[in-house]
Amino acid sequence: MHTTYLNAVGDALREEMRRDPNTVMFGEDIAEFGNIFGVTRGMLEEFGPKRIRNTPIAETSIIGTAIGAAETGLRPIAELMYADFALVCFSEIFHLVAKWRFMHGSKYRLPLVIRCAMGSSNGAGSEHSNCVESLFMHAPGLTIISPSTAYDAKGLLKSAIRSDNPVFFCEHKQLYQTKEDIPDEEYTLPIGVADIKREGSDCTIVAVGLMVRRALEAADILAKEGIHAEVFDPRTLVPFDKETLFNSVRKTHHCVIVEESNKTNGIGAEISAILMEELYDELDGPVARVAAPDVPIPYNIALEHYCVPDAARIAEAVRAQLAHD
Repeated sequence: MHTTYLNAVGDALREEMRRDPNTVMFGEDIAEFGNIFGVTRGMLEEFGPKRIRNTPIAETSIIGTAIGAAETGLRPIAELMYADFALVCFSEIFHLVAKWRFMHGSKYRLPLVIRCAMGSSNGAGSEHSNCVESLFMHAPGLTIISPSTAYDAKGLLKSAIRSDNPVFFCEHKQLYQTKEDIPDEEYTLPIGVADIKREGSDCTIVAVGLMVRRALEAADILAKEGIHAEVFDPRTLVPFDKETLFNSVRKTHHCVIVEESNKTNGIGAEISAILMEELYDELDGPVARVAAPDVPIPYNIALEHYCVPDAARIAEAVRAQLAHD
């Protein structure tokens, strides 16, 4: 089946709602309107108002309700619309969703998924364009997933909904209309397992979300120069698949990490620290990071495009890495 990322997410939600009557979904404008991107369109008619509910514009209440629902045996999927709005309910996610399994004993379960659309989107401005994964990576107990393809989004979302651990599920807005062939039959993907999106021998490019597509474009550019880059997609940021990354870097001996969020204290900082601590002897040069500058994403589209890493910047970072040989 050839489908969009957006439809793959919607299909995953429908399949899991049909599979388990305890799965419920609520959020801003997800019922009659069907989500601002159309992900949940038609689900109210199929599943009814007891399982698909609109909420007020009150993110703290949305997450608090989801916690209570999960504690009583339901499997809630809470949508926060934009990832930026997760900061309104940061305390609930950081202190309660992430920590309560640790605090309440081995029999406690919190099967809860928080969905949100993230990232730059052609002029949405600095309060609607953020990638917030690195902020929540500092919350032990929270699974964080950021898929880059329709196939990954569907398989990982289904696994997230079935998980007894709370999951923060990030969907990049610019990926919604990208298309891919995915199986017609049901499938899931394991949480915490990375994917090599392109094999290579000269440099490992670690990329997250939308940046996976940009990294693949950069790899195409570099291939014309005789440079063979390997593109590593973690898919799940927490838990992080270190072994697959280590195997890649042991092969290439170089690493460039690409993310859309700000460079300081970002995802790349953590991954580069892991490599320096645990795989230093395999590196033939310092780990490089390509990220947005430490400014809010501008409203001006030209400035937004300047801030978000592109294929040319990624390719140049790889060339600089190989200059260390």
